[in-house]
Amino acid sequence: MSKSTYHVAVVGATGAVGEQMVKLLEERRFPLSKLTLLASARSAGRTVRFKGENLTVQETTPQSFEGVDIALFSAGGSVSRQFAHEAVRRGALVIDNTNAFRMEPDVPLVVPEVNLEDIAKHQGIIANPNCSTIQMVVALKPLKDRYGLKRIIVSTYQAVSGAGYAAIQELKEQCRKLLNGEEITPEILPVAKDKKKYQIAFNAIPQIDLFQDNDYTLEEMKMVRETKKIMHDDQIEVAATCVRIPVITGHSESIYIETEVPVDVDEAKEILRQAEGVIVEDDPREQLYPLATRAAGRPEVFVGRIRRDLDRPTGLHLWVVSDNLLKGAAYNSIQIAEAYINHFKG
Repeated sequence: MSKSTYHVAVVGATGAVGEQMVKLLEERRFPLSKLTLLASARSAGRTVRFKGENLTVQETTPQSFEGVDIALFSAGGSVSRQFAHEAVRRGALVIDNTNAFRMEPDVPLVVPEVNLEDIAKHQGIIANPNCSTIQMVVALKPLKDRYGLKRIIVSTYQAVSGAGYAAIQELKEQCRKLLNGEEITPEILPVAKDKKKYQIAFNAIPQIDLFQDNDYTLEEMKMVRETKKIMHDDQIEVAATCVRIPVITGHSESIYIETEVPVDVDEAKEILRQAEGVIVEDDPREQLYPLATRAAGRPEVFVGRIRRDLDRPTGLHLWVVSDNLLKGAAYNSIQIAEAYINHFKG
């Protein structure tokens, strides 16, 4: 018999995404019997406000997952690889927000608006896709269902919050110093573990994550591989260029697709208006289109600048924006957990 309340653990509870997870558990009135907040030894002992009480963050250990029903992981791939299977062995369902298991063949990679049914295939772990992938497939799946989908070319304009709190602070500090005529020394972006660092304030950096042998970055290859897996279609051609820009919250994407059959633009707009989790903002005459500033704090995916390619009747251009910490991470994870207990927990 299905339980009515659940013991949930949040791993990485003091991080940017972890904090959003805790906030959403309260806002959405998730059926909790207990909430356990976990983080590194460095963060253990801190308190987090939840439902009017201060909860103490504990250090993550294998024993932390005793009695846990659902474990939400967002503390980095190395932490997930170290502890996720420990949680599963103790009976928890792991919903992992890192890249640790996304491409494992026995781990579902789920965006509820796109492939909800894949939750049923889990063997203890469900992966949350990359933030930039999530918003793209939410926008494209309804169009794929109607017109087919042959090719995707996407350029992203990604917020610094995707690189964590330290990147947010680096952007703010660089802006302050540059506006005051002071010198800056970049220390984090584009990638903390890469050899060179570049200014992000008033700049655009065409590197997110490390370069791979094919000269695409790992972030770009995530979008390629994850899109094919989520949509169950290895034949879709996908190419991505991922760029970090000086925005705190909200990823924006310029997407060009080629479909199997010609697209009726008015029909495509109506299909997207009816799509779950999508808000269409598209009125060029009124200068209405999605903006990161409006998407921040919202769980939906915003779509606009919808227009047919000038040369190809099967070509369509879109501008897609979403809050990378919400739909791109925490909200999608909570949606998976809700769907699991509502539809798949027998």
